[in-house]
Amino acid sequence: MDSLNDHVEAKKEKRYIGVRKRPWGKYAAEIRDSTRNGIRVWLGTFNTAEEAALVYDQAAYSMRGSLASTNFPIEIVRESLLKMNYRCKYGSSPAETLKETHKRRGKLIKKRAGEEDEMVVLVDLGPDLLEELLASC
Repeated sequence: MDSLNDHVEAKKEKRYIGVRKRPWGKYAAEIRDSTRNGIRVWLGTFNTAEEAALVYDQAAYSMRGSLASTNFPIEIVRESLLKMNYRCKYGSSPAETLKETHKRRGKLIKKRAGEEDEMVVLVDLGPDLLEELLASC
């Protein structure tokens, strides 16, 4: 019975343009890049569907302007691009630039989290304990 309820809940989940749910629960954002003959560009994997949808919207807006089909209102998308100081490099794809921006941001966040997790604290328990431990080996 639970699997039926889970199935019904999954059907109710809001769907976003350019977002797919991964089997392990994360959300992937992808877009067709009109500046590169329509190739599919993977924009990243995110914890929530809304995060992935916003990144898709940023790419769509960067490529197509106000004609883009977006998940959120254009004002929200424009504001999110301003907050992240988005600048597309001359001659580069807007989708690829956003992908790299979010990739760098993700690595920075993971690095910051990892620094706290990897901290090792050493305590000096004195030479007597060390001698005792070495002798027991």
